[in-house]
Amino acid sequence: MVDTSEPGPGRGREAAQLRRTVTRSGRRTAGTVCLITSADARTAPPAVLATWVQSHWETENRLHWVRDVTFDEDRSQIRTGNAPRVMAGLRNTAITLLRLDGHHNIAAVLRHHARDTDRPINLLLTA
Repeated sequence: MVDTSEPGPGRGREAAQLRRTVTRSGRRTAGTVCLITSADARTAPPAVLATWVQSHWETENRLHWVRDVTFDEDRSQIRTGNAPRVMAGLRNTAITLLRLDGHHNIAAVLRHHARDTDRPINLLLTA
Protein backbone atom coordinates (compact mmCIF):
# COMPACT_ATOMS: atom_id res chain seq x y z
CA MET A 1 0.00 0.00 0.00
CA VAL A 2 1.44 3.35 -0.97
CA ASP A 3 0.61 6.53 0.93
CA THR A 4 -0.44 9.14 -1.60
CA SER A 5 -0.29 12.12 0.73
CA GLU A 6 1.56 15.13 -0.58
CA PRO A 7 5.11 15.67 0.68
CA GLY A 8 6.02 18.85 2.49
CA PRO A 9 7.02 21.87 0.41
CA GLY A 10 10.29 21.31 -1.40
CA ARG A 11 11.05 18.01 0.31
CA GLY A 12 10.32 15.62 -2.56
CA ARG A 13 9.92 12.67 -0.20
CA GLU A 14 7.29 9.98 -0.33
CA ALA A 15 6.06 7.55 2.29
CA ALA A 16 5.00 3.97 1.63
CA GLN A 17 4.03 0.90 3.62
CA LEU A 18 5.42 -2.51 2.80
CA ARG A 19 3.73 -5.59 4.20
CA ARG A 20 5.96 -8.62 4.41
CA THR A 21 5.82 -12.18 5.67
CA VAL A 22 8.89 -13.94 7.06
CA THR A 23 9.16 -17.67 7.77
CA ARG A 24 11.89 -18.82 10.17
CA SER A 25 12.12 -22.29 11.66
CA GLY A 26 8.63 -23.08 10.40
CA ARG A 27 7.08 -20.05 12.10
CA ARG A 28 5.48 -17.39 9.96
CA THR A 29 5.36 -13.78 11.08
CA ALA A 30 3.85 -10.83 9.27
CA GLY A 31 4.74 -7.21 9.67
CA THR A 32 4.43 -3.78 8.17
CA VAL A 33 7.40 -1.59 7.37
CA CYS A 34 7.12 2.14 6.74
CA LEU A 35 9.42 3.55 4.07
CA ILE A 36 10.54 7.06 3.26
CA THR A 37 12.10 7.52 -0.13
CA SER A 38 13.22 10.46 -2.21
CA ALA A 39 11.95 8.73 -5.34
CA ASP A 40 8.34 9.01 -6.48
CA ALA A 41 6.84 6.07 -4.60
CA ARG A 42 3.36 6.81 -5.90
CA THR A 43 4.31 5.60 -9.38
CA ALA A 44 6.79 2.89 -8.39
CA PRO A 45 5.39 -0.62 -8.67
CA PRO A 46 5.47 -2.76 -5.51
CA ALA A 47 8.22 -4.96 -6.96
CA VAL A 48 10.48 -1.92 -7.32
CA LEU A 49 9.83 -0.83 -3.73
CA ALA A 50 10.60 -4.37 -2.54
CA THR A 51 13.87 -4.32 -4.52
CA TRP A 52 14.84 -0.99 -2.93
CA VAL A 53 14.19 -2.39 0.55
CA GLN A 54 16.18 -5.57 -0.16
CA SER A 55 19.08 -3.53 -1.51
CA HIS A 56 19.07 -1.33 1.58
CA TRP A 57 19.13 -4.30 3.97
CA GLU A 58 21.82 -6.06 1.94
CA THR A 59 24.06 -3.03 2.42
CA GLU A 60 23.09 -2.80 6.08
CA ASN A 61 23.90 -6.46 6.73
CA ARG A 62 27.04 -6.77 4.61
CA LEU A 63 28.73 -3.51 5.57
CA HIS A 64 27.27 -1.58 8.47
CA TRP A 65 26.62 -4.61 10.67
CA VAL A 66 30.20 -5.81 10.11
CA ARG A 67 31.53 -2.37 11.01
CA ASP A 68 29.31 -2.16 14.10
CA VAL A 69 29.89 -5.68 15.43
CA THR A 70 33.17 -7.04 14.06
CA PHE A 71 35.12 -3.78 14.24
CA ASP A 72 33.15 -2.54 17.31
CA GLU A 73 33.00 0.84 15.63
CA ASP A 74 30.43 2.30 18.03
CA ARG A 75 32.93 2.12 20.91
CA SER A 76 35.76 3.72 18.96
CA GLN A 77 37.37 6.61 20.81
CA ILE A 78 38.56 8.25 17.61
CA ARG A 79 36.28 11.28 17.49
CA THR A 80 38.13 14.40 16.36
CA GLY A 81 38.95 15.95 13.03
CA ASN A 82 38.90 13.72 9.97
CA ALA A 83 40.08 10.64 11.89
CA PRO A 84 36.61 9.02 12.21
CA ARG A 85 36.05 9.37 8.45
CA VAL A 86 39.52 8.03 7.67
CA MET A 87 39.04 5.03 9.96
CA ALA A 88 35.63 4.29 8.43
CA GLY A 89 37.26 4.39 4.99
CA LEU A 90 40.01 2.01 6.11
CA ARG A 91 37.45 -0.39 7.59
CA ASN A 92 35.39 -0.27 4.40
CA THR A 93 38.53 -0.93 2.35
CA ALA A 94 39.45 -3.92 4.51
CA ILE A 95 35.93 -5.37 4.23
CA THR A 96 35.88 -4.82 0.47
CA LEU A 97 39.30 -6.44 -0.06
CA LEU A 98 38.30 -9.46 2.00
CA ARG A 99 34.98 -9.82 0.16
CA LEU A 100 36.75 -9.52 -3.21
CA ASP A 101 39.09 -12.28 -2.05
CA GLY A 102 36.01 -14.49 -1.60
CA HIS A 103 35.56 -14.36 2.16
CA HIS A 104 32.08 -14.21 3.70
CA ASN A 105 32.84 -14.40 7.42
CA ILE A 106 34.82 -11.23 8.03
CA ALA A 107 35.42 -11.91 11.73
CA ALA A 108 36.92 -15.33 11.02
CA VAL A 109 39.17 -14.08 8.23
CA LEU A 110 40.38 -11.17 10.38
CA ARG A 111 41.43 -13.66 13.06
CA HIS A 112 43.08 -15.78 10.37
CA HIS A 113 45.03 -12.80 9.01
CA ALA A 114 45.99 -11.63 12.52
CA ARG A 115 47.94 -14.86 13.12
CA ASP A 116 50.47 -14.15 10.37
CA THR A 117 51.56 -10.62 9.48
CA ASP A 118 52.41 -11.65 5.91
CA ARG A 119 48.80 -12.51 5.06
CA PRO A 120 47.39 -8.95 5.07
CA ILE A 121 50.38 -7.71 3.04
CA ASN A 122 49.93 -10.52 0.51
CA LEU A 123 46.24 -9.69 0.26
CA LEU A 124 47.08 -6.05 -0.51
CA LEU A 125 49.70 -7.04 -3.08
CA THR A 126 47.35 -9.41 -4.92
CA ALA A 127 44.33 -7.06 -4.92
